[in-house]
Amino acid sequence: MNDALSTQEALNQRIERHPRFEELVHKRQRFALLLSLIMLVLYVGFILLIAFAPGWLGTPLHPGTSVTRGIPIGVGLIVISFVLTGVYVWRANGEFDRLTKQILSEVKP
Repeated sequence: MNDALSTQEALNQRIERHPRFEELVHKRQRFALLLSLIMLVLYVGFILLIAFAPGWLGTPLHPGTSVTRGIPIGVGLIVISFVLTGVYVWRANGEFDRLTKQILSEVKP
């Protein structure tokens, strides 16, 4: 058991020191931060609209309808969050997984 653990620890250390691992970590962090900032700006913008322009959000889209501007904007935020999640998963399953496989193939004995 101790032998398997020390082998795994040695493998983990080789992975952590690999230059491509650092590249992978930085790329993932930057991409996740970018997507998070996009969502933050959109949600804060929506909250600011609610706070400072409730009348504009409450205006019906067309005369005689009860659907206001706020409804499609709110639904749009939800849809955008799913789209951005899909974008992250697509990139993670492509570029990030490819980098991970390259790193593992280069450090495994």
